[in-house]
Amino acid sequence: MTQTVLITGASAGIGAALAEQFAKHGHNLILVARNQNKLEAVATHISNEYSVDVHLIPCDLAEPHAAEDLFATTQEMDIPVDILVNNAGILFEGPFAAIDLDKHRSLIQLNLMVLTELCHLYLPAMIANGGGKILNVASTSAFQPIPNLACYAASKAYVLSLSQSLSIENEKKGITVTALCPGFTNTDMTAKEDGAMSLPFLRNMEPKDVARQGYKACMAGAPVYVNGVGNKLTVEMTKYQPRWLQRKILGALSKDGF
Repeated sequence: MTQTVLITGASAGIGAALAEQFAKHGHNLILVARNQNKLEAVATHISNEYSVDVHLIPCDLAEPHAAEDLFATTQEMDIPVDILVNNAGILFEGPFAAIDLDKHRSLIQLNLMVLTELCHLYLPAMIANGGGKILNVASTSAFQPIPNLACYAASKAYVLSLSQSLSIENEKKGITVTALCPGFTNTDMTAKEDGAMSLPFLRNMEPKDVARQGYKACMAGAPVYVNGVGNKLTVEMTKYQPRWLQRKILGALSKDGF
């Protein structure tokens, strides 16, 4: 049977690329994002290219109770969500104390709370149905502290930990939970006036490549998937570095921004 995938943050970047990957493999879609015009453009492209059903739910997930409202809307649509993709997220670069407190609040709301709420809301039906998949988009920043991305990195560490816990809890219930961990990727979120955020020794990935690998990891039920050979090596190296050395290296890298 054709499965339905709900994807948050689906109007651009990795979210839009994931939508195309799932559509390419015959999945129906429920696409969620704040920008309705961009969301409609993604839906039009997918509808023209693939024979799948595409439903749009424009909403701002950063608003209080937005996750519950989204869940209620899909319940009213009477379309079971077989695969949940938590991709929506935001990032603010700069010293922690210099970033406005409201920005920290909105990041925590979107990156942590909404993801947690949607997992909690959609998991019971998956358990009752004896199967389902969740793909949570984390980051390679989840594996170590990142100065000047402190709140973002901490939020992704939470996503990584939560995803692995849910993977263990639900592995005998026919449900897989995958934490997808890309490094810097060329999206609007990492764009800067003088170029994209990046690391000096790693090439930024493209959303379509992250999405292609993410789709395969999700369908295979991998608990954790790190995108790209360079990112994999970097993550592996951090496992064997003393904490003091991590802090020195990351402090040097982030001194002038990414």
